[in-house]
Amino acid sequence: MVKVGCCGFPVSRSTYYGTFGCVEVQQTFYQPPREDTLRRWRSEAPEGFEFTIKAWQLITHEPKSPTYRRLKLKIPEDRKDRYGAFKPTEEVLEAWEVTRLSAQALGARIIIFQTPLSFKPTDDALRNIRAFFGRIRRDGFILGWEPRGWPGEVVRSICEELDLVHVVDPFSDEATWGGIVYWRLHGKGGYNYRYSQQELEELRGRIEGDRPHYVMFNNTNMFEDARRFLRLLEDG
Repeated sequence: MVKVGCCGFPVSRSTYYGTFGCVEVQQTFYQPPREDTLRRWRSEAPEGFEFTIKAWQLITHEPKSPTYRRLKLKIPEDRKDRYGAFKPTEEVLEAWEVTRLSAQALGARIIIFQTPLSFKPTDDALRNIRAFFGRIRRDGFILGWEPRGWPGEVVRSICEELDLVHVVDPFSDEATWGGIVYWRLHGKGGYNYRYSQQELEELRGRIEGDRPHYVMFNNTNMFEDARRFLRLLEDG
């Protein structure tokens, strides 16, 4: 019921597949790889290995985000206002289709939408998020949302209404809704971080109930930290 992995491949894929049972693919956020590339990754992975993916940034982040530096697509200056923030535009819906097809190519069933701090709980944001999740083709995917700086009661209401899993860093926030628990560990104080043994033991102690738990590390020491945490679980 507990799956441990990393956000991205911090080592070679073959080494990673031999260590963990799941991974959250990050390339699909910056610039989704070709579908045949993703199908090859799926075929390389052992049976039972699980991919989750991060939704393309064109859905969640506006072009002013520094993450767009890794985008290969050239966006005309006069169309930049049509991207990100779940805007109900043709461009955002097309980005969802690319994300959906990427998930299918990997055999992924979980898609994570991470929104930036600039995505505040305004009337426009609430209208956009309802419009987006109300229109897209879900195909049975589990959809997770990792907001930043939103009040917990608002997040719970939106996730319950739109059937979303509230994704959190467990050292920063408490998940308010979801049929699964999905944790993304970003490092205390930032990405350049190594979790202590005491922190990993605390994390283990917070796993409870019958829901599946995904524990995904996203810090500089992610491979070793995730491996140490996996050993903790195996040792009971």
